[in-house]
Amino acid sequence: MRDLFTSSKRLGLGAALGVVLGLFAFGQAAEAANPLELNFGLFGPQYDGRVKPCEAALGTITSQFQEKESTFWNSALQITAYGRITETAFRPWQSDNIPRRYCSADVMMSDGKQRTVHYSIIEDGGFAGIGQGVEWCVTGLDRNWAYNPNCRSARP
Repeated sequence: MRDLFTSSKRLGLGAALGVVLGLFAFGQAAEAANPLELNFGLFGPQYDGRVKPCEAALGTITSQFQEKESTFWNSALQITAYGRITETAFRPWQSDNIPRRYCSADVMMSDGKQRTVHYSIIEDGGFAGIGQGVEWCVTGLDRNWAYNPNCRSARP
């Protein structure tokens, strides 16, 4: 009697699986998209390659650095001065990529130490793709290791 119930359970599960697979076998065949379903009228981004010069990002870097240090690291460290601002690269990859200007500068910190900041200015890289965005890293102060080792990922 016990074997009868066990075998009927297996039979029920197998039958249910067979019915489900049978329904999939008799479903509609896949078809190509009709002309109304095609993605016409959608064009890719139109980059102009107009990226601000290196000096334009310094105010953003100063304010973001001060905010990051005070908010996340409970530190009063600030950038007090910039020197030797140089462009490292402009659009170092293919022309179809998002235009970026890579720069480096020496910074004087409020603790009296001189460090290097590596940063990039990105066309349409601001919030929600509006305006120019800035990504930066101060060597020796990448506390969350976002650009490690030694801010290498912030450079081209």
